[in-house]
Amino acid sequence: MLDLRRGIGTHHPSVISLGQVWVDIMMNVDAVPPQGGFAVADHPKPAIGGSYRVLEAASRMGVQSEHAGILGNGLWANFIRQSFQDNGINHIGQDRLDEDSGFRVVLSSGEPKKTFIASYGAEAHGGVDTFDMLEPQDHDVVHISGNTLMDHTAAGVDGFLLRAGTDPTKRDYALVINPTNTLRLVNDHMLEDLVLARPIWSCNRQEATTLAERLGAPIDDSKVTIGGGLDDFMHQLCDGLGHTLRAPLVVRVGSLGAWVREPGGETVHIPGFPTKAVHTRSAGGCHTGVMCAMLAEGRDLTDAVKLANAATSIAITRSINGVPQCPEYDEAAALLQG
Repeated sequence: MLDLRRGIGTHHPSVISLGQVWVDIMMNVDAVPPQGGFAVADHPKPAIGGSYRVLEAASRMGVQSEHAGILGNGLWANFIRQSFQDNGINHIGQDRLDEDSGFRVVLSSGEPKKTFIASYGAEAHGGVDTFDMLEPQDHDVVHISGNTLMDHTAAGVDGFLLRAGTDPTKRDYALVINPTNTLRLVNDHMLEDLVLARPIWSCNRQEATTLAERLGAPIDDSKVTIGGGLDDFMHQLCDGLGHTLRAPLVVRVGSLGAWVREPGGETVHIPGFPTKAVHTRSAGGCHTGVMCAMLAEGRDLTDAVKLANAATSIAITRSINGVPQCPEYDEAAALLQG
């Protein structure tokens, strides 16, 4: 089926996300109250969450960015649509008129772990036909996030994966999966179909370790000690997990950069750019979005990760309400070139 919203004429490679987008309402409290308790939030601020940050980062790299997920109708959906418009993101997915998009209340009391309260909306209520209209073209990059793998919309993702097949060399586009910390909740059938599709996996160390444990990949974290042992562990993790996945693997480790392994190749460390961070939310969306944008531009995986490392190091120094702000391409490229 031709999606007229993508336009007709010369094709410009796009980053297309199947991920869910919602609104985060972030609240800083002295302490998360117990049941029946009371707390006062300090200047609560709404921000767009989910796969929006991947699309925003890709757009700031100058690459066409498209959201193929579901948007609703109402206050939160209008906020999302306006943010898409302001940041050059096109919505090409389904629209639902019968419910609003969802939101999350994020409680932060200064502890490393935050408390989340989710109200799911249109984004989570898709079906097997959710992505039937999507036909990626030459050099597009299709992004799938773990936040789309646990509810009704997951059936649509599974359908897309089955159409994508199990041989990446037969696709005209690249497939990137960002599993997020929800990976441990994904059912075995969905995880199997993800692995069989052999996408590029973009994870942080925790996500990669969880994935390795679920797949039975050989890892040993006993070598990780304060002040040493991380490099040995990362090589072992990437070699074992990459061999099991039979797919490209990127594992991010904050300011230390990322480790990259291509199928049949050696694990390579791509150094990061240590900076003074002011963020409280993950910068993984920025890294994945920049990486996807560079892949759409035709760069190889190693070069894409180098620029993503640079962009992320800038993003964490200028957060708004704790959310890292991805820079434009020229600024990230300037840092990379030194």
